[in-house]
Amino acid sequence: MSMKAYDIAKERYAALGVDVEQALVALAKTPISIHCWQGDDVAGFESEDGELGSGLAVTGNYPGKARSMNELRADLEQALKLIPGSHRLNLHAIYGDFSDGLVDRDAIEVKHFQSWIDWCREQKLGLDFNPSCFAHDKAADGFTLSHPDAGIRDFWIEHCKRSRTIAAEMGKQLGTPAVTNIWIPDGYKDLPADRLAPRLRLRESLDKVLADKLNPSHNLDAVECKLFGIGSESYVVGSHEFYMGYAIQNQTLLCLDAGHFHPTEGIADKVSSILQFVPEILLHVSRGVRWDSDHVVLLDDPTKAIMEELVRCDALERTHIGLDFFDASINRIAAWTIGTRSAQKALLLALLEPGEKLRQVESAGDYTTRLALLEELKTLPFGAVWDTFCERNNTPGEGQWLAEVKDYEAKVLSHRS
Repeated sequence: MSMKAYDIAKERYAALGVDVEQALVALAKTPISIHCWQGDDVAGFESEDGELGSGLAVTGNYPGKARSMNELRADLEQALKLIPGSHRLNLHAIYGDFSDGLVDRDAIEVKHFQSWIDWCREQKLGLDFNPSCFAHDKAADGFTLSHPDAGIRDFWIEHCKRSRTIAAEMGKQLGTPAVTNIWIPDGYKDLPADRLAPRLRLRESLDKVLADKLNPSHNLDAVECKLFGIGSESYVVGSHEFYMGYAIQNQTLLCLDAGHFHPTEGIADKVSSILQFVPEILLHVSRGVRWDSDHVVLLDDPTKAIMEELVRCDALERTHIGLDFFDASINRIAAWTIGTRSAQKALLLALLEPGEKLRQVESAGDYTTRLALLEELKTLPFGAVWDTFCERNNTPGEGQWLAEVKDYEAKVLSHRS
Protein backbone atom coordinates (compact mmCIF):
# COMPACT_ATOMS: atom_id res chain seq x y z
CA MET A 1 0.00 0.00 0.00
CA SER A 2 1.32 3.46 -0.85
CA MET A 3 1.92 5.90 1.97
CA LYS A 4 -0.03 8.43 -0.08
CA ALA A 5 -3.25 6.48 0.49
CA TYR A 6 -2.60 6.38 4.23
CA ASP A 7 -1.77 10.09 4.33
CA ILE A 8 -5.02 10.90 2.56
CA ALA A 9 -6.93 8.71 5.02
CA LYS A 10 -5.28 10.49 7.96
CA GLU A 11 -6.31 13.85 6.56
CA ARG A 12 -9.90 12.77 5.98
CA TYR A 13 -10.25 11.45 9.52
CA ALA A 14 -8.40 14.42 11.02
CA ALA A 15 -10.98 16.74 9.46
CA LEU A 16 -13.49 15.08 11.81
CA GLY A 17 -11.18 15.31 14.80
CA VAL A 18 -9.94 11.71 14.69
CA ASP A 19 -6.29 10.91 15.43
CA VAL A 20 -5.58 7.84 13.27
CA GLU A 21 -2.24 7.12 14.91
CA GLN A 22 -3.89 7.07 18.30
CA ALA A 23 -6.48 4.62 16.98
CA LEU A 24 -3.75 2.29 15.71
CA VAL A 25 -2.02 2.38 19.10
CA ALA A 26 -5.28 1.45 20.83
CA LEU A 27 -5.88 -1.39 18.36
CA ALA A 28 -2.39 -2.77 18.93
CA LYS A 29 -2.99 -2.75 22.71
CA THR A 30 -6.22 -4.77 22.45
CA PRO A 31 -5.61 -8.52 22.20
CA ILE A 32 -8.14 -11.01 20.88
CA SER A 33 -8.32 -14.38 22.64
CA ILE A 34 -8.21 -16.88 19.77
CA HIS A 35 -10.03 -20.13 20.49
CA CYS A 36 -8.10 -23.33 19.94
CA TRP A 37 -11.19 -25.43 19.15
CA GLN A 38 -11.68 -24.08 15.62
CA GLY A 39 -8.55 -26.00 14.59
CA ASP A 40 -9.83 -29.52 15.34
CA ASP A 41 -13.62 -29.16 15.47
CA VAL A 42 -13.73 -29.26 19.29
CA ALA A 43 -12.30 -32.77 19.40
CA GLY A 44 -9.63 -32.27 22.06
CA PHE A 45 -7.07 -34.86 23.09
CA GLU A 46 -8.96 -37.19 25.40
CA SER A 47 -10.10 -39.64 22.74
CA GLU A 48 -10.13 -40.19 19.01
CA ASP A 49 -13.89 -40.20 18.40
CA GLY A 50 -14.39 -36.52 19.20
CA GLU A 51 -18.04 -37.11 20.05
CA LEU A 52 -19.55 -33.85 21.28
CA GLY A 53 -23.22 -33.89 22.21
CA SER A 54 -24.29 -31.77 25.20
CA GLY A 55 -25.74 -29.04 23.00
CA LEU A 56 -22.73 -28.83 20.66
CA ALA A 57 -22.34 -29.85 17.04
CA VAL A 58 -19.77 -29.17 14.32
CA THR A 59 -20.74 -29.58 10.67
CA GLY A 60 -18.52 -30.10 7.67
CA ASN A 61 -15.61 -32.34 6.76
CA TYR A 62 -13.09 -30.02 5.12
CA PRO A 63 -9.77 -31.89 4.89
CA GLY A 64 -6.77 -31.09 7.05
CA LYS A 65 -8.17 -31.06 10.58
CA ALA A 66 -5.50 -31.02 13.30
CA ARG A 67 -5.19 -34.54 14.78
CA SER A 68 -2.62 -33.94 17.49
CA MET A 69 -1.25 -31.26 19.76
CA ASN A 70 1.73 -30.65 17.48
CA GLU A 71 -0.51 -30.24 14.45
CA LEU A 72 -2.85 -27.90 16.29
CA ARG A 73 0.03 -25.73 17.46
CA ALA A 74 1.56 -25.66 13.98
CA ASP A 75 -1.79 -24.55 12.54
CA LEU A 76 -2.17 -21.87 15.21
CA GLU A 77 1.33 -20.59 14.46
CA GLN A 78 0.42 -20.34 10.78
CA ALA A 79 -2.78 -18.43 11.59
CA LEU A 80 -0.94 -16.07 13.93
CA LYS A 81 1.39 -15.11 11.08
CA LEU A 82 -1.66 -13.83 9.21
CA ILE A 83 -3.28 -11.94 12.10
CA PRO A 84 -1.75 -8.56 13.00
CA GLY A 85 -1.18 -7.55 16.61
CA SER A 86 -0.48 -9.39 19.87
CA HIS A 87 -3.08 -11.88 21.04
CA ARG A 88 -4.06 -14.63 23.46
CA LEU A 89 -4.97 -18.31 23.23
CA ASN A 90 -8.25 -19.59 24.62
CA LEU A 91 -7.91 -23.24 25.70
CA HIS A 92 -10.48 -25.82 26.79
CA ALA A 93 -9.71 -28.45 29.42
CA ILE A 94 -10.11 -31.29 26.88
CA TYR A 95 -6.90 -30.06 25.21
CA GLY A 96 -4.59 -31.20 28.01
CA ASP A 97 -1.32 -32.99 27.35
CA PHE A 98 -2.18 -36.54 28.40
CA SER A 99 0.89 -38.18 26.90
CA ASP A 100 1.75 -39.64 30.31
CA GLY A 101 -1.70 -41.14 30.68
CA LEU A 102 -5.28 -39.92 30.43
CA VAL A 103 -6.98 -38.79 33.62
CA ASP A 104 -10.64 -38.01 34.14
CA ARG A 105 -11.66 -34.39 34.28
CA ASP A 106 -11.95 -34.28 38.04
CA ALA A 107 -8.24 -35.12 38.24
CA ILE A 108 -6.63 -32.68 35.77
CA GLU A 109 -3.58 -30.81 37.04
CA VAL A 110 -1.25 -28.01 35.98
CA LYS A 111 1.19 -30.58 34.60
CA HIS A 112 -1.30 -31.50 31.90
CA PHE A 113 -1.16 -27.93 30.59
CA GLN A 114 2.43 -26.95 31.31
CA SER A 115 3.46 -27.53 27.70
CA TRP A 116 0.74 -25.10 26.61
CA ILE A 117 2.05 -22.51 29.07
CA ASP A 118 5.56 -22.99 27.69
CA TRP A 119 4.33 -22.77 24.10
CA CYS A 120 2.37 -19.58 24.80
CA ARG A 121 5.46 -18.05 26.38
CA GLU A 122 7.44 -18.84 23.24
CA GLN A 123 4.70 -17.38 21.05
CA LYS A 124 4.29 -14.31 23.31
CA LEU A 125 0.63 -15.14 23.91
CA GLY A 126 -1.54 -14.70 26.95
CA LEU A 127 -3.64 -17.72 27.89
CA ASP A 128 -7.29 -18.16 28.90
CA PHE A 129 -9.01 -21.33 30.07
CA ASN A 130 -12.36 -23.12 30.16
CA PRO A 131 -13.61 -26.16 32.06
CA SER A 132 -15.08 -28.63 29.54
CA CYS A 133 -18.52 -29.62 30.83
CA PHE A 134 -19.59 -31.57 27.73
CA ALA A 135 -18.68 -34.63 25.63
CA HIS A 136 -18.47 -36.88 28.69
CA ASP A 137 -20.43 -39.79 30.13
CA LYS A 138 -21.38 -37.65 33.10
CA ALA A 139 -22.88 -35.04 30.76
CA ALA A 140 -24.69 -37.48 28.49
CA ASP A 141 -28.15 -36.51 29.75
CA GLY A 142 -27.45 -32.80 29.28
CA PHE A 143 -26.88 -31.83 32.93
CA THR A 144 -23.67 -31.10 34.85
CA LEU A 145 -23.45 -28.51 37.65
CA SER A 146 -27.24 -28.56 38.04
CA HIS A 147 -27.59 -32.36 37.83
CA PRO A 148 -30.10 -33.87 40.27
CA ASP A 149 -27.50 -36.52 41.21
CA ALA A 150 -25.21 -35.02 43.86
CA GLY A 151 -22.36 -37.34 42.88
CA ILE A 152 -22.39 -36.09 39.30
CA ARG A 153 -22.60 -32.49 40.51
CA ASP A 154 -19.59 -33.09 42.72
CA PHE A 155 -17.64 -34.46 39.75
CA TRP A 156 -18.21 -31.29 37.73
CA ILE A 157 -17.64 -29.04 40.71
CA GLU A 158 -14.22 -30.62 41.19
CA HIS A 159 -13.49 -30.27 37.47
CA CYS A 160 -14.31 -26.56 37.56
CA LYS A 161 -12.31 -25.99 40.75
CA ARG A 162 -9.27 -27.66 39.23
CA SER A 163 -9.73 -25.61 36.07
CA ARG A 164 -9.54 -22.40 38.12
CA THR A 165 -6.36 -23.61 39.83
CA ILE A 166 -4.79 -24.44 36.47
CA ALA A 167 -5.80 -21.07 35.01
CA ALA A 168 -4.32 -19.23 37.97
CA GLU A 169 -1.00 -20.95 37.38
CA MET A 170 -1.20 -20.02 33.70
CA GLY A 171 -1.72 -16.39 34.66
CA LYS A 172 1.05 -16.48 37.23
CA GLN A 173 3.64 -17.97 34.90
CA LEU A 174 2.76 -15.79 31.91
CA GLY A 175 2.35 -12.57 33.89
CA THR A 176 -1.15 -11.83 32.62
CA PRO A 177 -4.40 -12.98 34.25
CA ALA A 178 -6.17 -15.92 32.66
CA VAL A 179 -9.92 -15.66 32.29
CA THR A 180 -11.61 -18.88 33.43
CA ASN A 181 -14.99 -19.05 31.74
CA ILE A 182 -17.67 -21.44 32.98
CA TRP A 183 -20.24 -22.54 30.40
CA ILE A 184 -22.48 -25.54 30.95
CA PRO A 185 -24.99 -27.16 28.56
CA ASP A 186 -27.63 -27.91 31.19
CA GLY A 187 -31.23 -27.72 30.02
CA TYR A 188 -34.31 -29.46 28.62
CA LYS A 189 -35.36 -30.07 25.04
CA ASP A 190 -39.03 -29.65 25.94
CA LEU A 191 -40.92 -27.63 28.52
CA PRO A 192 -39.89 -28.44 32.12
CA ALA A 193 -42.28 -28.82 35.01
CA ASP A 194 -39.72 -27.37 37.44
CA ARG A 195 -37.53 -24.45 36.36
CA LEU A 196 -36.49 -23.50 39.86
CA ALA A 197 -34.80 -26.62 41.27
CA PRO A 198 -32.04 -26.87 38.62
CA ARG A 199 -31.21 -23.19 39.12
CA LEU A 200 -31.02 -23.62 42.87
CA ARG A 201 -28.60 -26.51 42.34
CA LEU A 202 -26.56 -24.52 39.83
CA ARG A 203 -26.22 -21.62 42.23
CA GLU A 204 -25.09 -23.93 45.02
CA SER A 205 -22.58 -25.63 42.73
CA LEU A 206 -21.14 -22.32 41.53
CA ASP A 207 -20.75 -21.16 45.11
CA LYS A 208 -18.63 -24.24 45.79
CA VAL A 209 -16.59 -23.81 42.61
CA LEU A 210 -15.78 -20.18 43.43
CA ALA A 211 -15.34 -20.62 47.18
CA ASP A 212 -11.54 -20.33 47.05
CA LYS A 213 -10.50 -16.72 46.43
CA LEU A 214 -7.74 -16.63 43.84
CA ASN A 215 -5.36 -13.79 43.07
CA PRO A 216 -7.09 -11.62 40.42
CA SER A 217 -3.73 -10.84 38.88
CA HIS A 218 -3.54 -14.56 38.04
CA ASN A 219 -7.17 -15.60 37.44
CA LEU A 220 -10.46 -13.89 36.59
CA ASP A 221 -13.71 -15.87 36.80
CA ALA A 222 -16.50 -15.52 34.23
CA VAL A 223 -19.91 -17.15 33.85
CA GLU A 224 -21.57 -17.55 30.44
CA CYS A 225 -25.27 -17.45 29.69
CA LYS A 226 -27.23 -18.97 26.83
CA LEU A 227 -30.80 -18.82 25.60
CA PHE A 228 -30.87 -22.15 23.78
CA GLY A 229 -28.83 -25.17 22.79
CA ILE A 230 -29.12 -28.27 20.66
CA GLY A 231 -31.18 -30.53 22.90
CA SER A 232 -32.02 -27.65 25.25
CA GLU A 233 -34.23 -25.55 23.01
CA SER A 234 -36.97 -24.95 25.59
CA TYR A 235 -35.03 -24.33 28.79
CA VAL A 236 -31.44 -23.54 29.68
CA VAL A 237 -30.60 -23.52 33.38
CA GLY A 238 -27.86 -20.90 33.00
CA SER A 239 -29.98 -18.19 31.38
CA HIS A 240 -28.95 -14.57 30.90
CA GLU A 241 -31.02 -13.48 33.89
CA PHE A 242 -29.55 -16.19 36.12
CA TYR A 243 -25.93 -15.41 35.31
CA MET A 244 -26.39 -11.66 35.27
CA GLY A 245 -27.76 -11.84 38.78
CA TYR A 246 -25.03 -14.24 39.87
CA ALA A 247 -22.25 -12.13 38.37
CA ILE A 248 -23.56 -8.96 39.99
CA GLN A 249 -23.97 -10.58 43.39
CA ASN A 250 -20.57 -12.28 43.31
CA GLN A 251 -18.71 -9.67 41.24
CA THR A 252 -17.47 -12.12 38.65
CA LEU A 253 -17.11 -11.34 34.97
CA LEU A 254 -20.20 -11.88 32.87
CA CYS A 255 -19.60 -13.52 29.51
CA LEU A 256 -21.80 -12.36 26.65
CA ASP A 257 -21.69 -14.57 23.56
CA ALA A 258 -23.01 -12.88 20.43
CA GLY A 259 -24.69 -16.12 19.31
CA HIS A 260 -26.35 -17.07 22.59
CA PHE A 261 -29.39 -14.86 22.43
CA HIS A 262 -32.52 -14.64 20.29
CA PRO A 263 -31.63 -14.39 16.58
CA THR A 264 -32.91 -10.81 16.46
CA GLU A 265 -31.23 -9.77 19.71
CA GLY A 266 -27.79 -8.15 19.76
CA ILE A 267 -25.45 -7.88 22.72
CA ALA A 268 -24.16 -4.36 22.01
CA ASP A 269 -26.99 -2.67 23.88
CA LYS A 270 -26.31 -4.77 26.98
CA VAL A 271 -22.74 -3.53 27.49
CA SER A 272 -23.46 -0.09 28.96
CA SER A 273 -25.92 -1.55 31.46
CA ILE A 274 -23.89 -4.53 32.61
CA LEU A 275 -20.68 -2.56 33.06
CA GLN A 276 -22.40 -0.51 35.77
CA PHE A 277 -22.75 -3.57 37.97
CA VAL A 278 -19.88 -6.00 37.27
CA PRO A 279 -16.15 -5.23 37.37
CA GLU A 280 -15.35 -6.48 33.87
CA ILE A 281 -16.98 -8.40 31.04
CA LEU A 282 -15.94 -11.20 28.73
CA LEU A 283 -17.15 -11.20 25.14
CA HIS A 284 -17.38 -14.21 22.89
CA VAL A 285 -17.56 -12.59 19.50
CA SER A 286 -19.38 -15.00 17.25
CA ARG A 287 -22.03 -14.90 14.52
CA GLY A 288 -25.42 -16.39 15.05
CA VAL A 289 -27.35 -17.58 12.00
CA ARG A 290 -30.94 -18.28 12.96
CA TRP A 291 -30.59 -20.89 15.73
CA ASP A 292 -26.95 -21.74 15.16
CA SER A 293 -24.66 -19.66 17.31
CA ASP A 294 -21.13 -20.23 16.09
CA HIS A 295 -20.44 -19.10 12.53
CA VAL A 296 -17.18 -17.39 11.54
CA VAL A 297 -17.15 -13.72 12.54
CA LEU A 298 -17.61 -11.23 9.72
CA LEU A 299 -17.27 -7.47 9.46
CA ASP A 300 -21.04 -7.17 9.75
CA ASP A 301 -23.35 -4.76 11.52
CA PRO A 302 -23.71 -6.76 14.78
CA THR A 303 -19.92 -7.09 15.15
CA LYS A 304 -19.39 -3.41 14.39
CA ALA A 305 -22.09 -2.49 16.91
CA ILE A 306 -20.35 -4.49 19.66
CA MET A 307 -17.02 -2.77 19.07
CA GLU A 308 -18.62 0.66 18.74
CA GLU A 309 -20.25 0.23 22.12
CA LEU A 310 -16.99 -0.82 23.79
CA VAL A 311 -15.23 2.27 22.48
CA ARG A 312 -18.13 4.64 23.17
CA CYS A 313 -18.32 3.35 26.75
CA ASP A 314 -14.52 3.64 27.14
CA ALA A 315 -14.68 0.00 28.17
CA LEU A 316 -11.73 -1.63 26.41
CA GLU A 317 -9.73 -1.78 29.65
CA ARG A 318 -12.62 -3.62 31.34
CA THR A 319 -13.41 -6.00 28.50
CA HIS A 320 -11.82 -9.29 27.48
CA ILE A 321 -12.52 -10.01 23.81
CA GLY A 322 -12.51 -13.64 22.73
CA LEU A 323 -13.79 -15.56 19.73
CA ASP A 324 -16.04 -18.60 19.71
CA PHE A 325 -16.94 -20.26 16.42
CA PHE A 326 -16.25 -23.59 14.76
CA ASP A 327 -16.74 -24.23 11.08
CA ALA A 328 -15.55 -27.50 9.56
CA SER A 329 -16.88 -26.69 6.09
CA ILE A 330 -13.98 -24.37 5.19
CA ASN A 331 -10.22 -24.24 5.68
CA ARG A 332 -9.83 -23.95 9.45
CA ILE A 333 -6.81 -21.63 9.33
CA ALA A 334 -8.73 -19.34 6.99
CA ALA A 335 -11.62 -19.41 9.47
CA TRP A 336 -9.34 -18.23 12.29
CA THR A 337 -7.84 -15.57 10.05
CA ILE A 338 -11.11 -14.23 8.67
CA GLY A 339 -12.82 -14.23 12.05
CA THR A 340 -10.02 -12.57 14.00
CA ARG A 341 -9.21 -9.99 11.35
CA SER A 342 -12.91 -9.15 11.03
CA ALA A 343 -13.16 -8.54 14.77
CA GLN A 344 -10.08 -6.31 14.60
CA LYS A 345 -11.43 -4.37 11.63
CA ALA A 346 -14.68 -3.76 13.49
CA LEU A 347 -12.71 -2.48 16.48
CA LEU A 348 -10.58 -0.23 14.28
CA LEU A 349 -13.70 1.27 12.69
CA ALA A 350 -15.00 2.01 16.18
CA LEU A 351 -11.70 3.61 17.20
CA LEU A 352 -11.90 5.84 14.11
CA GLU A 353 -15.24 7.32 15.14
CA PRO A 354 -15.22 11.03 16.09
CA GLY A 355 -16.66 10.15 19.47
CA GLU A 356 -16.34 13.56 21.10
CA LYS A 357 -17.92 15.32 18.15
CA LEU A 358 -20.81 12.85 18.05
CA ARG A 359 -21.46 13.31 21.77
CA GLN A 360 -21.38 17.12 21.43
CA VAL A 361 -23.97 17.30 18.67
CA GLU A 362 -26.13 14.72 20.44
CA SER A 363 -26.03 16.71 23.68
CA ALA A 364 -27.01 19.79 21.74
CA GLY A 365 -30.01 17.97 20.31
CA ASP A 366 -28.60 18.16 16.79
CA TYR A 367 -29.63 14.70 15.70
CA THR A 368 -29.42 15.72 12.05
CA THR A 369 -25.66 16.24 12.29
CA ARG A 370 -25.29 13.05 14.32
CA LEU A 371 -26.97 11.02 11.59
CA ALA A 372 -25.04 12.76 8.82
CA LEU A 373 -21.70 12.13 10.54
CA LEU A 374 -22.44 8.44 11.10
CA GLU A 375 -23.31 8.08 7.42
CA GLU A 376 -20.22 10.01 6.28
CA LEU A 377 -17.98 7.63 8.23
CA LYS A 378 -19.14 4.73 6.06
CA THR A 379 -17.33 6.07 2.99
CA LEU A 380 -14.07 7.21 4.60
CA PRO A 381 -10.87 5.36 3.50
CA PHE A 382 -10.75 2.92 6.40
CA GLY A 383 -9.05 0.26 4.25
CA ALA A 384 -5.87 2.30 3.94
CA VAL A 385 -5.62 2.52 7.73
CA TRP A 386 -6.16 -1.24 8.12
CA ASP A 387 -3.52 -1.98 5.47
CA THR A 388 -1.05 0.21 7.35
CA PHE A 389 -1.74 -1.69 10.57
CA CYS A 390 -1.03 -4.96 8.77
CA GLU A 391 2.19 -3.59 7.27
CA ARG A 392 3.46 -2.33 10.62
CA ASN A 393 2.85 -5.77 12.11
CA ASN A 394 4.62 -7.56 9.22
CA THR A 395 1.35 -9.27 8.33
CA PRO A 396 -0.07 -9.86 4.84
CA GLY A 397 -2.71 -7.37 3.81
CA GLU A 398 -6.05 -7.99 2.18
CA GLY A 399 -5.69 -9.96 -1.02
CA GLN A 400 -2.38 -11.43 0.19
CA TRP A 401 -2.97 -13.68 3.20
CA LEU A 402 -5.19 -16.21 1.42
CA ALA A 403 -2.34 -17.26 -0.87
CA GLU A 404 -0.32 -18.23 2.22
CA VAL A 405 -3.24 -20.30 3.53
CA LYS A 406 -3.53 -22.11 0.20
CA ASP A 407 0.21 -22.76 0.14
CA TYR A 408 0.10 -24.20 3.69
CA GLU A 409 -2.89 -26.31 2.70
CA ALA A 410 -1.01 -27.76 -0.27
CA LYS A 411 2.21 -28.40 1.66
CA VAL A 412 0.83 -29.48 5.05
CA LEU A 413 -2.93 -29.92 5.40
CA SER A 414 -3.42 -31.97 2.24
CA HIS A 415 -1.11 -34.69 3.62
CA ARG A 416 -3.32 -35.35 6.64
CA SER A 417 -5.67 -38.26 6.18
